[in-house]
Amino acid sequence: MIVHSLKCFGAAPGGGNAALVVENDYASETQRQAFARERQVSACVFLDRQADGAERCLVLDYFYPHTRSPLCLHATLAAAHVLLAAPGAPAALTVTTAMHGQALQLVRRAEGLFIGLAPQPAPAVLVEKYVPSELMGQHMHLLSPPVVASVGSPKLLLEVADRTTLRALRPNLELIADWSALHKVSGCYAYCRVGENEYEGRNFNHLDPALEDSATGVAAGALAAHLRQSLRLHQGHVTQQPCLIEVQYGTQAIWVGGMVQRST
Repeated sequence: MIVHSLKCFGAAPGGGNAALVVENDYASETQRQAFARERQVSACVFLDRQADGAERCLVLDYFYPHTRSPLCLHATLAAAHVLLAAPGAPAALTVTTAMHGQALQLVRRAEGLFIGLAPQPAPAVLVEKYVPSELMGQHMHLLSPPVVASVGSPKLLLEVADRTTLRALRPNLELIADWSALHKVSGCYAYCRVGENEYEGRNFNHLDPALEDSATGVAAGALAAHLRQSLRLHQGHVTQQPCLIEVQYGTQAIWVGGMVQRST
C-alpha cells in the first residue's frame, strides 16, 4: 500500500482540504471504511485498476470517516495530482467512480489541475418551507428557494443573505444526516453571493463538527450547474483553512479546479 497525503483547493500555500490517495490496496469495503475512520481525514480515495474487456480502467473509490461516497472532488483532485503531476505522466486521463461508474476527466493545464464532469440527475425532493430552519437549527430566511442539484453527489443548496449569517450557522448535523439518508442527498450546502460570480459556502455532511469540509468540489459543481454559470467559490473560513474552488461552466461539461500540494 502507498498512501499520499495532500491538501486541495487551498487559497494559499500550506492550506486546503486534506485527502489521502491510496494505491496498491486490495482491501474489502469494510476494511477501507475502517481505514478512513481511523485516519480521520475528511476523505480517502482508493485507486483501483480493474479489467474492462481488453483494457484496464482506473476506478476511484471514496470514503469519508463515516461512510462511503459516490463522489468527492477534492479527493479526485488529489488523485489527479498523483496521476498527472509525475514526470512523463499524461496531460489528461479518464477515470470512473466505483459506486456509480461516473466518468471523470482529469486534465493538467497551464493554470492547474481540473476535473471535467457532467451534471447528474438529482433526486426530486419537495423541500417543505420549514425544512431549512429545522436542519439549520434556527429560523432561516433564504434569498432563493432551496434546491437539490448534483454533479454526482446531490446537495441541498441553501442561499443565505451574507457571510455573517453563513459563518454563524450551527446546524443540527444528526438531523441533516437523517434527512439526507431519507432523500438520498449528500448533506446541505449553505452559500451566499459575495461579488460578481463570487460566492462563499459551507458544507454540512459529516456528523462531527470538527470534520466540516474546508472545500467541497461537488457542491461547487452543483452550484455552477444550478446557476448555469462559471464561478469562484470560497470556503474554509470557519475551519481556518481558506480554500478557493474555480468552476468553469460549459454546456458539455463543468470543470472544477484548484491548488493541490503535498502535506508535510
